[in-house]
Amino acid sequence: MALSRVRLFQPRGEGTRLLPQASRLLELPYSSFDDDDDDDGDEAAEQDPPKPSPFSRCVRYLAFLWNLLFLLLGLLTLAVGVWGLLTKSPLPVGERGVSLGSDPMLLFVLAGLGASTVSLAGCLGALRASPCLLRFFLGAVLAFGGLELLGGLLLLLLRRRLRDALRDLLLLCLLRYLEDPDLQFLVDEVQQGLQCCGLESYRDWESNPYFNCSAPGARACGVPASCCREPLQNGSVPNGQCGFGALALGPAAAGALLHAGGCGAALAAWLRGQAGAIAAGAAALVLLEAVGALMALGVLGEIVAVRGVAVRAEWGPE
Repeated sequence: MALSRVRLFQPRGEGTRLLPQASRLLELPYSSFDDDDDDDGDEAAEQDPPKPSPFSRCVRYLAFLWNLLFLLLGLLTLAVGVWGLLTKSPLPVGERGVSLGSDPMLLFVLAGLGASTVSLAGCLGALRASPCLLRFFLGAVLAFGGLELLGGLLLLLLRRRLRDALRDLLLLCLLRYLEDPDLQFLVDEVQQGLQCCGLESYRDWESNPYFNCSAPGARACGVPASCCREPLQNGSVPNGQCGFGALALGPAAAGALLHAGGCGAALAAWLRGQAGAIAAGAAALVLLEAVGALMALGVLGEIVAVRGVAVRAEWGPE
């Protein structure tokens, strides 16, 4: 319409000179709209939050898989503890039973429950980019690491007291040998593995009410089969009666039949020999926890940075 009006009111000889001016007039509105569109596009681009880099996504997936592995291990430990509690028949209660609070399988239940809970928080935190879950995971890992370091320091500072506590624990296991299947399994494994019998010597089994010479039954004046030098009959069949009447024998006859040495000194020597392996295992556990914490910290830092940029882009500069 603007071009037609220009052509209508202009002289005939000046049409060629006015056409470029008219064309410029027609182009002005469109050019201004294009500039506005470009500005809007730039502002929209500035408001879009930055996406995580490929390295950040890789760290996030690694943190998820890392925690998933420990979640499976924690659930396995929890399942072993629950299975150990449920398979005991009857449930250890009563005068001669073992209370649930002192059951060793309860340690597996608590350890598996704690590990699976913390690992689940790490998995969900890395998968759903939840800062709250990641902070909970980091706090739990730092708490576990602090407790482990504190336990290591106590082991170094209180070695003598811990040695006495270990001796008391072995004596308690001897006294309650037949009352708890877990303690019975533990004592048998120690005596067979270290080739020992009793705490100081095989005579310590006289303090057990079932193996004392004045006790009724076939076990009186005897020792467990795990004390025998040859616990298998004919090389293949377990002989549960190989230790019957061993306490009534003389030292020479008992030494030929049993491992007469005590388990206290043998266990202390074994622990000294395994000190390097125990320290290496503890260091590896702390390193694994540190790697998991660093990955979770990296994911948390990326989430906080992206959300901070998004908030600033939404509200604009102050």
